[in-house]
Amino acid sequence: MRLSRLSRWLLWLALAAGLAVIYVPLLVVLLNSVNADRTFGWPPSGLTLRWWGAAWASSGVREALWTSVRAGLGATAIALVLGTMAAFAVQRYRFFGRDAVSLVIILPIALPGIVTGIALNNAFRTVLEPFGVGLGLFTVVVGHATFCVVTVYNNVLARLRRTGMSLEEASADLGAGPFTTFRLVTFPMIRSALLAGGLLAFALSFDEIIVTTFTAGAGVRTLPIWIFENLFRPNQAPVVNVVAAALIVASVVPVYLAQRLSSDVGAH
Repeated sequence: MRLSRLSRWLLWLALAAGLAVIYVPLLVVLLNSVNADRTFGWPPSGLTLRWWGAAWASSGVREALWTSVRAGLGATAIALVLGTMAAFAVQRYRFFGRDAVSLVIILPIALPGIVTGIALNNAFRTVLEPFGVGLGLFTVVVGHATFCVVTVYNNVLARLRRTGMSLEEASADLGAGPFTTFRLVTFPMIRSALLAGGLLAFALSFDEIIVTTFTAGAGVRTLPIWIFENLFRPNQAPVVNVVAAALIVASVVPVYLAQRLSSDVGAH
């Protein structure tokens, strides 16, 4: 069914409005990060990079950055391991294509972040705290990994759906064992999908909102938590904008690389 000219214009207008809602606030953050007196005029006055130097000179920002990087790397590593194991299970036990199984696997970690955060927090305090395991960086990593793994899993599953199981079946017919088939056939096919999922997982692990209910009591200050703590302190406002702008800019890199890798995967 072809759209009328008016319908096409309305569609483009709705798309432009949606993009404006997403990107205009981000643009304001970027402008405020190089605007010393935080005025909202156009063009912004007082453009300077001195707040970037002040942000890096802050020990609180550096510690929060290091914590975020460690939590992101830990969560991504867990997600990649679990994604690889899921790919092996798909190849070995042939539940590929059974949507009910996939739904059962990913549903608990695809629920709204606050709900899952509350559940994780309750489970942690009930099961591990009696054994002396307290909240800390480990729990932050687990909280992030719970959400990151679904990104990697979906990437791998999408790749396997595009390729089918014919090569694995041929390898099995030639006498190769499941591990040999996975190492020589399946893993090369999903390598790009795993890397793309890992990059997205690393970027996702800097989004503290989805796991803040679980990690807020851990006493660990990540960059998003540092932003929340300093957001309404007048003397910290310029530095908060700098840290927020840095997160925006830095997140573009892994997301862009993941997109290119996903495009390469689709081309094969």
